[in-house]
Amino acid sequence: MPRYAVLSDIHGNLEALQEVLAKCRTLDIESYISLGDVVGYNANPKECLDIVRSLPLTASVKGNHDEYASSCGNEISGFNQNAKIAIQWTAAQLSQDERSWLGAQPFRTQISAMGITIVHATLDTPENWGYIFDAHHAADNFSYQWTALCFCGHSHVPVAFCKKPIASGSERSIDCLNEWLYNSRDESKNTDFSTADELPVTYRNGHKYLFNIGSIGQPRNGDPRASFAVVDTDTKTVTRYRVPYDVEAVQKKVLAAGLPERLARRLATGN
Repeated sequence: MPRYAVLSDIHGNLEALQEVLAKCRTLDIESYISLGDVVGYNANPKECLDIVRSLPLTASVKGNHDEYASSCGNEISGFNQNAKIAIQWTAAQLSQDERSWLGAQPFRTQISAMGITIVHATLDTPENWGYIFDAHHAADNFSYQWTALCFCGHSHVPVAFCKKPIASGSERSIDCLNEWLYNSRDESKNTDFSTADELPVTYRNGHKYLFNIGSIGQPRNGDPRASFAVVDTDTKTVTRYRVPYDVEAVQKKVLAAGLPERLARRLATGN
């Protein structure tokens, strides 16, 4: 089976996407999965969308920015003022064909051969654009998850959960996977490896896993590096990679396009 790269929340950040794809080439990635929000916030929506459409995509779903951009930014709800300005600007940059492609993507889909479900937001009501931040929200999502693995984005904050089999005898049926945030190889030394470039998780048969892979184009977890994941079904691992990119170049483009300054400033801190 090939190795799959899972991409999410690119948000028109061309420099970040290019670095991610360069990393994917070194990893011999054969196919890609897109979790949506290819556009929005940053200044290269058209270029990023062209690249994503040209990739060997196994599956893709749409995000809320994709949805609103496909309808030319009409009837926007749930967005702050900066996001509204950005999505209206974004919609004006795209052709009818590009907007139609975004709008035609499903809210959620299942890759049965791989035992994977993908969604931008949540599985229960994906069109309502809810967020998954903690075990409580994860429990709701697991109720609608029929595959071993599920990948989501939307919050721009990476987090992962494991639901154990009922027969496991554990007091807690759902655990947060800290190794998705830290490298656990020296966990006994209480060493913080939050700056590690690779964060692998090995998944087990009979368990269910939910991975929020974070954002390529606008991270919000205090780490400005672009975040994406790779699934290897042979080794049964899901690895989150974090790669640096030219933040300053993106900031200059955002400002030159007349987009809100806040959107440029936040890229430097990943918040």
